[in-house]
This record gives sequence, structure tokens and C-alpha cells, in this order.
Amino acid sequence: MRLVKFHLSLLYVAGVTLLGHQFCDAKVMMEYIGATGKPVRFNPVPIEHNIDFHFILSFAIDADESAKSQNGKFSPYWIDTLTPESVAAIKKSHPNVKAMASLSGWSLGDKVLRWYNPKNPQLWISNAFTSLKSLAEEYHLDGIDIDYENFLRNNASFAYCIGELITLLKNQSVISVATIAPFHTTVLPYIELFNNYGDVIDYVNHQFYTDKIRTPKGYLAAFQLRATQFDKDKLLPSYEVNGRGIQGDAFFDALNLLEANGFDVNGVMIFSADASSSNDYYYERKSQAFLINSTSA
Repeated sequence: MRLVKFHLSLLYVAGVTLLGHQFCDAKVMMEYIGATGKPVRFNPVPIEHNIDFHFILSFAIDADESAKSQNGKFSPYWIDTLTPESVAAIKKSHPNVKAMASLSGWSLGDKVLRWYNPKNPQLWISNAFTSLKSLAEEYHLDGIDIDYENFLRNNASFAYCIGELITLLKNQSVISVATIAPFHTTVLPYIELFNNYGDVIDYVNHQFYTDKIRTPKGYLAAFQLRATQFDKDKLLPSYEVNGRGIQGDAFFDALNLLEANGFDVNGVMIFSADASSSNDYYYERKSQAFLINSTSA
């Protein structure tokens, strides 16, 4: 997932996040939003009342505007149309909506972002906790999504720092939901993270579209592989609008094939609302209809 254009939001005074237990009986819809520089808003996105709908604001980055690392001090770089007031408003009008911040992404402008091994992991965790707690209070966030996409050869600290951060945020009731977003070239550090901290990770937003699979059978094979590496019940199928991988209604053929092969499709992740605005959110509408009518519901 790539941040094409960035903006450093001003600080606002806001109330605390409404917290509660993450899970209910509904299926979940994950929607990335705000990464491309388009003036996207929440209101036009169709939201079914019996779907747990998670908007994932993209991205919060522990770097300054020149992409210099800030040792765990995160700032919001999503488009500034996604204000704290608009987050509060969409959650008020749709009680089934949660808001999350995705951490890092691929790049900041033209600068590639990488996980760096902090010299003092405890200080990084402390800085990250403090900055994300402030961001959660400001933007009424319910959770975080982990989307570091580039790693140096030595990434030994990733699983520990991220796992301890999620654990601390949950234990202190700052967030109620946490997701991870691996793809085929980053799967190893995420497997280590999931193996060690899977109890505090609610969903796996695997970016299947990066596998560049074009057919439902290929999608099934990829899902079967990732289901052996992560909890199959937390693993969500994903789709990139006007992007890579399987496209069009073949994606929904793939979802049907997953169910026919014994997988419970517990949700769908889409990247992103920014692109979907050009086709009246066709994939959001059809994905939610699929989830509502799913045989595994």
C-alpha cells in the first residue's frame, strides 16, 4: 500500500475513543482510506448496518515530512478531509463503524519507508504508545493496523516491538482491535509476530493482490497457503480496486470458491475507498452483500 501524497494534520482537542469488546456476530468489512491524496470522505461509502465496518486511515508514520525516522513518534499523514470531527460523525451515524490507523505503509512521498531496528526497543515502544494514545484520543480511533512493508536484512526487533506495543495498547484500553497486513515478500516477519502475539491480533489483512493472481483457483491456492501460516479464521480475503491481482467479479467467484472448499469467509479487506469513489463503491456494496448472504454467516 503506497502513500502517494502526504499531509501532516494539525492537532485537535477531542474526546476519548469509545472502547468495547471488538467482536460481535457480524462479519467484518475492512476499508483503507486516505492514502492517495484524493479528497476522499467517509459519507459516500456504503455501510450496511449488520456489518462490522472498519475504516483504516492510511497512514500514521513514525517519521517527519522528509521521512526521517522519529523513533516511534507517530504522526497522521492521511488526507486532511478525514478530520477528527468527520470520524466522530461517521461513528455516530453508524454505530457499527470503527476507525483504525494503519502504521507506516510503503512510502512517504517518494521516500521508501523501512522498519528500522531501534537502538532501544523499550524507548521505541514507549514513544509509540504515547503518540498512538494521543492519536487515538484525537481521531476517536478504535484500533491499529500494522503495515510495515520494507525490512532491512536484520529485522529481529519487529515482532517484539510491534507485539509489545499492541499488547500495551490493548491492556491500557487505548484500542480494542489490531490487525496486520503482510504480503508475499514480507510474510516471514509477520509470521513471527503472529506466532508470538497472535492472541492480541484480531485479523490478518493479507494483501493477496500483491501475488498478482488472476483466477479464482489461483486465489484459493494462495489462501490455502496463508491459512497454514496464520489463523484461517482471522485471515481475510483482500481486493485492490483498479489495481493488481484478481479483478472484477472474478474476486467474488474466488470468495464462493473459498466457501466451497470449507473456508469461512469472515470478512473482506478492500484497498481502497480512494479508488472506489470512481465506480460508486461497487466492490464495497457487493462484498457486503456477499458477507450478509454468506453460507458461513
